[in-house]
Amino acid sequence: MIPTAVSALLGGMLLLAGIPKLRDRPGMLQAVQGYRLLPAPLERLTAATLPAAEVLLGALLLAGAPFPLVPAAAAALFLTFFAALAINLLRGRRELDCGCFAFMSESRTPRISWFHAVRALVLAAAASALALLPGGYGVAVTPLSEQVLGLALAVLVFAAVLGALAARAVINPGRRSLDSHLAYAKHELRAPSR
Repeated sequence: MIPTAVSALLGGMLLLAGIPKLRDRPGMLQAVQGYRLLPAPLERLTAATLPAAEVLLGALLLAGAPFPLVPAAAAALFLTFFAALAINLLRGRRELDCGCFAFMSESRTPRISWFHAVRALVLAAAASALALLPGGYGVAVTPLSEQVLGLALAVLVFAAVLGALAARAVINPGRRSLDSHLAYAKHELRAPSR
């Protein structure tokens, strides 16, 4: 059950990361160029192929494809992300668009941090564990009941994470809400005019 859940979570994350990039080729190229790690021809090749690789690996992991090469390729991809992030962080370059799941809007200043690098490393470790799992994983070796439970667990975890991210976008600790700003105006409007 746990390998199925891990595979589904990794696959879901790769799909969530890759699909928006397929629709924004210029944004993808800009994100790759921002890292300043590759020569120009390789930047264009990476920007063109990376989203498709993420979607393909994500779909295979989500489907539970029983080939150890699939999670091994995902681990290599996550390790590449870790290396790119760590190199730029060590260079002191934090004002980069991570390019992890989508691209920042022009109104927000993109920033990478060690959180992004550690996340990529944790994902690489999870994918490596799947690749090295004794007896394999996936639909060929996992009973159907365990597959269903694993997918259900993955859906719950994924929903909880997406819900937390949505709440974080709305709830801003330490900031006054719009209602508190409008409360003063409400009292002013109800006060009798002099």
